Amino acid sequence: MDAEVRRTRVHWGRWVLRIVAVPLAALALAASAVLALWPLNPSVDSAPTLVNDILGSHGARRLAALPVPDRVGQAVIATENSRFSSDFGLDAVSLFRTVAGRFTGSRDTGAATIEIQLAKNLYTPGRSNLTAKVEQVELAFKLDTRYTKDEILHMYVGGVYYGHGFYGLVDAAHGYFGTLPERLTWGEASMLAGLVQAPSAYDPYLHLDLARQRQRHVIDRLVATHVLTADEGDAAFAEPLRFQ
Repeated sequence: MDAEVRRTRVHWGRWVLRIVAVPLAALALAASAVLALWPLNPSVDSAPTLVNDILGSHGARRLAALPVPDRVGQAVIATENSRFSSDFGLDAVSLFRTVAGRFTGSRDTGAATIEIQLAKNLYTPGRSNLTAKVEQVELAFKLDTRYTKDEILHMYVGGVYYGHGFYGLVDAAHGYFGTLPERLTWGEASMLAGLVQAPSAYDPYLHLDLARQRQRHVIDRLVATHVLTADEGDAAFAEPLRFQ
């Protein structure tokens, strides 16, 4: 019996090591890498200029300010980064879950905050190696320190690619629905927010079924985060989408 108890304790000890100690060590190593590269990476003072440069290079229009109501912004937060208002550029809960998943077999990869995605779009486009990912984390910290959450969200939704040649929220709202960002319905806003993750795969002109599935996921997240009630979510999904 004593031997069986010892084996059980060893078994659980190994699982504790895999689930807690190893991910924590990996997080500590990642933090060390970020600190080491901090002086080598640029400041983020140029972020608004870079957003405007991206829009200008594609002939897209700038978003003067976050629209009121900001339905696309709320949908992006609910879907991509629900702890956006309280994180510090890095979602520690999601990052821990992602690192732990590498050792437990889970495929949860939802650690990319809006700041990280903005840093990727502006400073490391087309790069996906480990160095780029460490840079993105560091730049996300800098973005969170330098700008307010509204400014970060404004740069992100105002400059990200929505597919079908539409860069930025102004051109996406007009190009897909012939309207202004502040006039988007929840159905339209949830469709646009869903495109951000994979704009080509979810292009509603080419893959409407997939785009609708993604829209349903966005709406479900809006309900889960209490932005919409279940009835409001169902009504948003039932809205007819009149694409241009």
